[in-house]
Amino acid sequence: MTISALGINHKTASVDLREQVAFSAEQLDTALQAVRNLQGVEEAVIVSTCNRTELYCRGEVSGDLLLGWLTGFHSLPPDALENHHYLFQGEQAITHLMSVASGLDSLVLGEPQILGQVKQAYQAAKRQASVGGILERLFQQTFRVAKTVRNETAVGQNAVSVAYAAVSMARHIFANLQNSKVLLIGAGDTSELVAQHLKQQGVSEIIVANRTLQRAREMAERVGATAHSLSELSELLPQADIVVSSTASTLPIVGKGSIEKALKKRRHRPMLLIDLAVPRDIEEQVNELDDAYLYTVDDLQSIISENIRNREQAAREAQVIIQQQTQEFNDWLKSLNSVELVREYRTHTRTLADEQLKKALAQLEQGKDPAEVLQRFSHRLVQQLTHKPTNLLKSAGENNDQYTLAVLQQLWSEPSSDPSEGK
Repeated sequence: MTISALGINHKTASVDLREQVAFSAEQLDTALQAVRNLQGVEEAVIVSTCNRTELYCRGEVSGDLLLGWLTGFHSLPPDALENHHYLFQGEQAITHLMSVASGLDSLVLGEPQILGQVKQAYQAAKRQASVGGILERLFQQTFRVAKTVRNETAVGQNAVSVAYAAVSMARHIFANLQNSKVLLIGAGDTSELVAQHLKQQGVSEIIVANRTLQRAREMAERVGATAHSLSELSELLPQADIVVSSTASTLPIVGKGSIEKALKKRRHRPMLLIDLAVPRDIEEQVNELDDAYLYTVDDLQSIISENIRNREQAAREAQVIIQQQTQEFNDWLKSLNSVELVREYRTHTRTLADEQLKKALAQLEQGKDPAEVLQRFSHRLVQQLTHKPTNLLKSAGENNDQYTLAVLQQLWSEPSSDPSEGK
């Protein structure tokens, strides 16, 4: 009943190689069926993101077989992944999955998106009926672990990207970002990330100003903003409570004089200016002005470094939680030992039968009709023995769980001999 995890990620492979091994949405169903058909594979889930591709399997299957299938599916040379993959089995595989889902194995420590991606991978495998009782329980427990890590540690807190740090700073300075008007200078990736974080904080008024108006319009359409040209900066600056600049200009775009004029038009309502560009977009002398608060990427970097240290400490706390949960899952796996299950099942049924027999004997001693007592004894015992299987059948039917339905059907599909015969 071995659980295996084979894959590549941002630590072991280049972007180019990761792109070649990634599964598109159109490929995923076919891939799940194919890996499920490999000799020894009983269950399978494929997790594929921009930073990782991983196969999680349950069954007696070799790592070489999984690696060969992965390279073959993507038409890569047999040795393409030889020095770029990892293979975990048993307890290590369980710990790895829980660490991945909790954001501890991500490019950005503690990032929350990976949990949603793991859930999507699990749901895709469920739709293809490639998840059975073991991986079902493992992934459900993994989701609970990730939630516990998020709630009980600080691994997902504090800004660790420049864009998020900028928005976090704005959130601490302004009591309510929803009432703030934001001007983004530049329409590159960083500005778009800032816009997305601002939207998550409830900011509704965002202005994008860029040298190329068409690019500003394209970004504005994606993030729900308005687009303008840089030539309109003198009119736009007085409107902005927060200015975030990130361009590739080699010279400052915003000077001390333009901010001074903007503050006068604003009647000296404060302005927060965050310069994410290197070299600077905003003149350093802006800091000399009252009511103008300028922060650079260096200022944010010190915040980020401190927050990374905080996350690393939280990650150590999270590992303790994961180790405990890994042990708990391992204990459950061990409890599935067939000999122990048989013993427990027989003990359970014997206890139920003894309870009903005790009641029946007491009724006979009271002089009740033996036929009626036996009939009641039989009815109650059947009710108790079939209660849990009946609930399992109903649940499996409602969830279209064909695996569980097939297993339960074996309980009565063929007539069984009386175990007392021949004795």
